Amino acid sequence: MTTISAAARRASAVGLALTACLTALPGATATAADRDGTAVTAGTDLGRYYHQRLDWKSCVLGPDDATGRGLEEAGARCADVTVPLDYTRPRGRSLKVAISRITATDSRHRAGSLLFNPGGPGGPGLGYSPLVRQVMKETGARYDVIGFDPRFVGRSAPLDCGWPVGSSVLSAGPGRAGFERQVALQKRLADKCRASNASVLPYVTTRNTARDMDIVRGALGERKISYLGWSYGTYLGTAYTQMFPGRYDRVVLDGALDPRRYNPRLMRGVERENEQALADWAAWAAKRHSVYGLGRTRGQVLATINRVVAASARHPLTVGTGADTFRLDDTQVPFVVFSGTADDTDEARAAAGEQMSVLARAAAGRPTRLSPQFAAVLRGALTDEGSRNGSAQTAILCGDVSVPRDPERYWRDIERSRASHPLFGPLTNNIGPCAFWDRPREKPTQVHHDTPALIVAATGDPRTPYSGSVALHELLPSSRLLTLKGANRHALYGQYGNACVDDAVNRYLATGKLPARDRTCVKQSR
Repeated sequence: MTTISAAARRASAVGLALTACLTALPGATATAADRDGTAVTAGTDLGRYYHQRLDWKSCVLGPDDATGRGLEEAGARCADVTVPLDYTRPRGRSLKVAISRITATDSRHRAGSLLFNPGGPGGPGLGYSPLVRQVMKETGARYDVIGFDPRFVGRSAPLDCGWPVGSSVLSAGPGRAGFERQVALQKRLADKCRASNASVLPYVTTRNTARDMDIVRGALGERKISYLGWSYGTYLGTAYTQMFPGRYDRVVLDGALDPRRYNPRLMRGVERENEQALADWAAWAAKRHSVYGLGRTRGQVLATINRVVAASARHPLTVGTGADTFRLDDTQVPFVVFSGTADDTDEARAAAGEQMSVLARAAAGRPTRLSPQFAAVLRGALTDEGSRNGSAQTAILCGDVSVPRDPERYWRDIERSRASHPLFGPLTNNIGPCAFWDRPREKPTQVHHDTPALIVAATGDPRTPYSGSVALHELLPSSRLLTLKGANRHALYGQYGNACVDDAVNRYLATGKLPARDRTCVKQSR
């Protein structure tokens, strides 16, 4: 089976027993209060959005629409949900949010609608409903599985700033000159995006996506919805449950973020987890020296990586041939290494091995040839092929939470981190476009309400560290934490092949009953 995570990697190239219900049911006019300080009126102004009739139709947009064909083959139908651009002016401009639905086949035991988000931010979800239905196994027959592309993503009025997806996730390099080039680059990116998208950028936010989700709930005629989120999708799910208490049923948050730490500099503080994941991968690669030629011990493999990075600092590495020729400098090579640490499956480790082998040959001045997979990764990261994904991701992060605007703050953070984390510190602490973005119009979502969610986490997660899931669990006393020990893996349910995790999540989705206590699963030998 093609996993959600694999599909998401190709797409991006590089993942709560509360108060009384305030649901705006069809035919009702009520006030939907955002419980962290703002209010949205769901009466005469928003009522038309909540009560709209959906036109379900084929998901196929044309002869080359692979996403639509996959949905069609799975029996899905698609619709557009109209939402306001600005929820403080619901009579103003609107936009369409694309959703897909695979209806429940076990109508006798129907559990309602389940929305999901695969992460990002900026990850499209419309086309993944067949995969989600599949990983739910027999439980999926009880749900209408709803995929959606969040506002300004995929088929939902996509945002495009015209920049490479990897340009906002680069290392500062080894010295001040490289950092100054990064400052200039990130400012150009922000200015370019603002120049072409100024009218919508203030509304590209998680809180507005959560409001859209509630419009989707109302348009589906559901009093409550269940929710499944991976990675950033855990933050979106947390925001929804806090903004719309009483309007959700079963909630699964996989690879959770501590909402208090959510900001555009999310990678700060994950250096040790990524170093451990890299070291574990190096030990794996050392056992396969005859395949990758990177070294016979973990130390030798890590030394090879350091030599590759040093070589890219002297002059860019040329990799590939013909149309698929790329030049990678010391700001980009650490990104390639970093992107290979998020998954400890043999498939992912082999892909990282192939990539590092290519870079090592280039560093030695030898000709290289790229696999189609590596070429696709580099095209998505270094050209404008992945521009929409990178644009939406950056715009959401920048629109949600402000960051320091003084470049010197970033330089000090880089220099402090460099001593202990010479490879990843200059990347995780680097400046980005958000330093030059307009400030958000809303404050970030705060957790004020308990939520009986199931939180799923791996102890060695190098993207959203295990400590974030523990922190969210502490903020939500009624939640349960399902821990997988010994895995360097970001996102688990339905993707990692751990039967203990998958069975526990499906049992909860089937029964609505959380485990009596926190549970621990162990990594299965491969």
